[in-house]
Amino acid sequence: MKRTLEDIDYEESTEELVLFAKALAHPTRIAILKYLESQACCFTGDLVAVLPLAQSTVSQHLKELKNAGLIQGELKPPKIKYCINQENWNKAKKLFAEFFK
Repeated sequence: MKRTLEDIDYEESTEELVLFAKALAHPTRIAILKYLESQACCFTGDLVAVLPLAQSTVSQHLKELKNAGLIQGELKPPKIKYCINQENWNKAKKLFAEFFK
């Protein structure tokens, strides 16, 4: 029997998976996450130094990742220190693993 959209269960985990997937849908955001994973934490300026993008562009990508909950920022005036949000990062990995089973 063919399933319809009405049959699909739109649980909270489905919404979270969509949020994470949208945040990961750009190569720069993947590069940022890989860099953060290797560095533990960094400042925006550190990312600007390793990515071939303007500071404003990097900041926009950081904002998208932060809004999705994949990273967190801590104000260290005059800079912001970014780290991977380990709880949500682990949740994203689990949701993607379950999706691709």
